[in-house]
Amino acid sequence: MTVPVTINLPDEVYQRAERFAKLANRDLSSIITDTVLSALPPIGPHIETLSAIDDLSDGELVAIATSRMGPEQDSRMSILLDKQRENKLAIGEANELQTLMQSYQEGWLRQTAALTQAIKRGLMEPMES
Repeated sequence: MTVPVTINLPDEVYQRAERFAKLANRDLSSIITDTVLSALPPIGPHIETLSAIDDLSDGELVAIATSRMGPEQDSRMSILLDKQRENKLAIGEANELQTLMQSYQEGWLRQTAALTQAIKRGLMEPMES
């Protein structure tokens, strides 16, 4: 199933995509679809059950903004990433790593949104660069 979407692109972006599509002998729609897919991390359907960041209490917001991955998950992900670098990752481990990475990315995105909102509410100071 596809959903028609209308977007406004700067001329330069559109021309780059069009040139790339011609070079790759593909239609423009598939080039843009693949580009969007590669830019967006996978997000599980359970994310829809979470409260919107704007609706969270100050305490909930700060808790999410300062949250970290559990030590067991963090340790396991490090082990699996090391095995992946050494090309010693079993198939089951590859699936486990993918699940852990997805969980990490979802948590990181939610943490970033919570941190942004906490700063807007004056609950936390902006991070220094």
